[in-house]
Amino acid sequence: MYFLYSVLTAVGMALLAPYYVLRGLKRGKPFENFGERMGYLPAELGRGVPAGTAIWVHAVSVGEVLAAKPLVEAMKERFPGAPIVLSTTTVTGQQVARERIAADATFYFPFDWAAPVQRAFERIRPALVVILETEIWPNFLREADRRDVPVAFVNSRISERSFARFRRFEAFIGGFFRDALHKADLFLAQSDEDARRLAAMGAPEERIEVTGNLKYDHEPPKQSAFGEWLATQIAAQERWPVLVAGSIAAGEEEAVLAAYDLVQRQWRRALLILAPRKPDRFTRAAEIAEQDGWAVQRRSKINANAAFDENCEVIVLDSIGELAGLYALGDVTFVGGSLVPVGGHNILEPAWFCKAPIFGPFMENFREMAARFSSAGAGMQVASGDKLGKAWCELIADPARRERMGKKARALVEANRGATMRSLERIGAILEAHRGAL
Repeated sequence: MYFLYSVLTAVGMALLAPYYVLRGLKRGKPFENFGERMGYLPAELGRGVPAGTAIWVHAVSVGEVLAAKPLVEAMKERFPGAPIVLSTTTVTGQQVARERIAADATFYFPFDWAAPVQRAFERIRPALVVILETEIWPNFLREADRRDVPVAFVNSRISERSFARFRRFEAFIGGFFRDALHKADLFLAQSDEDARRLAAMGAPEERIEVTGNLKYDHEPPKQSAFGEWLATQIAAQERWPVLVAGSIAAGEEEAVLAAYDLVQRQWRRALLILAPRKPDRFTRAAEIAEQDGWAVQRRSKINANAAFDENCEVIVLDSIGELAGLYALGDVTFVGGSLVPVGGHNILEPAWFCKAPIFGPFMENFREMAARFSSAGAGMQVASGDKLGKAWCELIADPARRERMGKKARALVEANRGATMRSLERIGAILEAHRGAL
């Protein structure tokens, strides 16, 4: 079965190769991470590092990288003799990892074929692998088991969509998945529902624990230089209200701009910060806003050494890593990937700054979090872009309610902290059991 899986993934990769090459050509780097994905990691990764001492953390993309930040910091303090290396799958994840995570090295995760995986393991020779959320790579898990390297899944979650897909094909892949999951040593789930789904997919129940969501432990980021400049310009020009719509997915731009139009009809000095989730939507988002008649500026084109254009109505945030801090500037917010069936994104980012998040109906990836915020009156779930506009207007017109909800949002974050330390204790126990305390 492992051979068939490798063949199928290779065929899939071959079919997708032209797309990735074209996307790389647009960035001027068509093969920038291909060598590392094939397991040819930089020689300095293993140089001077004794075998069986490094902790390998894998975080697929931006969301997982940010969730890993408090855990990596805690592990460096708890295990000072262990080099911590961090891998990602996406380019944006790699960029954020290099900017935000104090790892000893960062690199790209190997393709899940035997040879690349073996080369990566040979270079790193880890004492432990920590995988954020639930990136299940059978050949990788098989190689870790063969080398007696423990694997811990941390902050694990299984979305409703992923679980439904597993159920649909369970008759064909159930046994294969169970075998792969049995090769991991620990599953630290975000919620009881995630734990139940992990067990149903084949993870041994005695290796599953519920430790909570690491994202609650993340500290609010420092404001970027651009954010500080923009805050000064907004105050000087008396721009109000400021709306921050973050992590916007393809197909949401029009709905968000229509909602903003409802606000603009009442508050002509309003300003919208529109942040697409993926870099390949930066240009298209700006085009859509311009076609709708808005005065648009892209963040990359704004001259921070001059005064902000008072006629600007929409800023398209075409940068990586600045969004979280910019939520602090918002009077009202919206977290995207939720008006279209993408699964939602992290609603904690505005809550860090006492901003009540508004989000759409498609929150499968953050269902429990969304339910907590809604039931506590710390956030609002809306059914459509039209409802978003009405919700924005209601909150802008009622500052007392806006402040009350914002305080509840921040209190909810504080009340759910602790997953990092719980996860750290279990990781420490695994290390001691396999290699002795570092």
